[in-house]
Amino acid sequence: MDWDVLVYHFFNQFAGHVPVLDWFFSKIAEYSLEMYAVLFVMAWFTLPKQEVGKRHGLLLAGVAGVLALLINFVISHVWYRPRPFVTLPEGTYTKLIPHDPDASFPSDHTSGSFGFAFGSADRTANWVSRSFAILAVLVMISRVYCGVHYPTDVLASVIVGFIASRISWKLSGRLVPLTRRICQVFGYGK
Repeated sequence: MDWDVLVYHFFNQFAGHVPVLDWFFSKIAEYSLEMYAVLFVMAWFTLPKQEVGKRHGLLLAGVAGVLALLINFVISHVWYRPRPFVTLPEGTYTKLIPHDPDASFPSDHTSGSFGFAFGSADRTANWVSRSFAILAVLVMISRVYCGVHYPTDVLASVIVGFIASRISWKLSGRLVPLTRRICQVFGYGK
């Protein structure tokens, strides 16, 4: 048995046996996009009005999350890897959330999460980037715990999120006018 399957079983062995963990990780695995949206909106409206730079960091985090998903789209069409619940024998895993048997590598949820986390690092308020980072780690664990990804799927997604954040940072100067315009709409930056 290879390392990936061993680590998968280490995390997934608890699924279906600890109801509070099942509930917690299932919600994170299924609703992380909504959680990021809530955090993004909370940050946007709670940062001080004059903090255009911190809001620009939020925009960069969002761009990095979207870029990570685009990178995943390309990777999954170049190299298809089936999900654990497709390849492993029935009864050797527990799948807690419904999922299509599409490409497992890399994890979209984890890539987008780490795109947000790395994209916001040192670019916005500490509470925002820390919240994004904590949620990203929880998403990574939850996707394996819930039985829908192998560990290497989520580890590769961390790298994808990092690369996407670097690309978004390179685009930062070109996105400043967009941030300023959006801030003007909300009356920020004055």
